[in-house]
Amino acid sequence: MEKSESTKIDVVETNKERKGKAPLLGTAPVVAAAAVQHAKGGAKRGIAIFDLILRIAAFASALGAAVAMATTEETLPFFTQFFQFEASYDDLPTFTFFVVAMAIVVAYLVLSVPFSIVCIVRPHAVVPRLLLIIFDTVIIALTTGAAGSSAAIVYLAHNGNQDANWLAICQQFGDFCQRVSGAVVAAFVTVVILIFLVVLSASVIRRH
Repeated sequence: MEKSESTKIDVVETNKERKGKAPLLGTAPVVAAAAVQHAKGGAKRGIAIFDLILRIAAFASALGAAVAMATTEETLPFFTQFFQFEASYDDLPTFTFFVVAMAIVVAYLVLSVPFSIVCIVRPHAVVPRLLLIIFDTVIIALTTGAAGSSAAIVYLAHNGNQDANWLAICQQFGDFCQRVSGAVVAAFVTVVILIFLVVLSASVIRRH
């Protein structure tokens, strides 16, 4: 045997050893991806829980606005045999529309709760979240219309309009004006919460 000749030793791995080493090569990326997916799911579930809490708050404010307006009525203590001074929400079509609109908002918020719960159980679901965005936007338009139109009437009740010879009635019907003003404020609070709900849902879909 010559000195320049080298000896080569081949180490042959058995099939059992190959099977034991193969899964180790791809374990790290899979575990990392699963961890990231779990983190995203946890964040979306947290947002969905917050969404449910905000819906309950919007339901409470909308219900308060509807009840406050629907039960608003005041009769002045002085009246004659032929005239009785009384103010009620149904004397004005705008306030009647307000009550109907807020009742619709209350019913919608109750019906939207199951969809919000589905988003908690399945945080990666897109369809329920998309439906909530669409219907929340429609309800925002309805609530804003009811609150805005009623706010205009409340302003006239407080200040009147000299050009149109509309007198301010809040000096006489103080309790009436306070209740309708509170109802309008509660409606605008509902609008703000609904806008925040739409922003939350949009952010979740964008992350998805």
